[in-house]
Amino acid sequence: MLNLGDVARLIFERLEGWVKTAVLYVPNLAVALLVILVFNFVSRYFRRLVVRAFDRFSDNLSLINLTGTVAQLVVMTLGLFIALDILGLEKTVASLLAGAGVLALAIGFAFQDLTANFISGTIIALQRPIEVGDVVETNGFLGKVVRIKLRSIVLDNSAGQTIEIPSKDIFQKPITNFSRTGERRIELTAGVSHLDDLSKAQRVAISAVKALPFIRKDKPVEMHYKGVSLEMIQFLVWFWIDPTKVDATKALSEAIMVVKKAFGENEVLMLFPPHTYDLKKRASESAESSN
Repeated sequence: MLNLGDVARLIFERLEGWVKTAVLYVPNLAVALLVILVFNFVSRYFRRLVVRAFDRFSDNLSLINLTGTVAQLVVMTLGLFIALDILGLEKTVASLLAGAGVLALAIGFAFQDLTANFISGTIIALQRPIEVGDVVETNGFLGKVVRIKLRSIVLDNSAGQTIEIPSKDIFQKPITNFSRTGERRIELTAGVSHLDDLSKAQRVAISAVKALPFIRKDKPVEMHYKGVSLEMIQFLVWFWIDPTKVDATKALSEAIMVVKKAFGENEVLMLFPPHTYDLKKRASESAESSN
């Protein structure tokens, strides 16, 4: 049976062993701490380099900052693993790597939509199918892009509201960008009476639309007749605008007003589908019946 002296001796021997081990580990510990400090400095410098590099081809601050942070964490993680290896904790390194893999897998399953939005937002920021200021139509919404975030895209619908669309929906579905080429064709659809001179109506409409200040001068203004109904002869007028300088709705409204005014001054009756009462036709029929 152990007496108090034996117990005290065993405790002393164990403590002495720990102290010796600690002393032996002091140089390794110092080197490991130095490695962590060096990698901390290098990671910050590397982050600045990455941010500067990404800033040259992307104006998305969220993407730039996220990329810089990820680069810094990668360098710091590498330094941590090297420090653990210096301390002889290879098994700890292996356990950390395995745990990180399991954790990443669990996070990926738990936040599938969030991960998909971040990945889609990153690709959008790099490929730039849309940019801030573009007028686009996507997912059933039309508006001007006011902000591009990693998780979503924000549109201004010109009606006092903003629309935030998840990045994965922007990435996966078609986008109509009205600003990419700097030009947009507007179509005005209406009709004239069967009794009107079609050549005259065409000349009058084209001349009236050409006089508008926002019409692109390098593109032709065209008027084509596209159909005949019982009440009218339908036509369409094509003209081009710069969507970054004038709103398409306003441009169409101005065109309708000037065409209607020009038709009135030249005694051409402007009709709108599907049904408009043709005063010229009724007046002609009345005159024929009275004769």
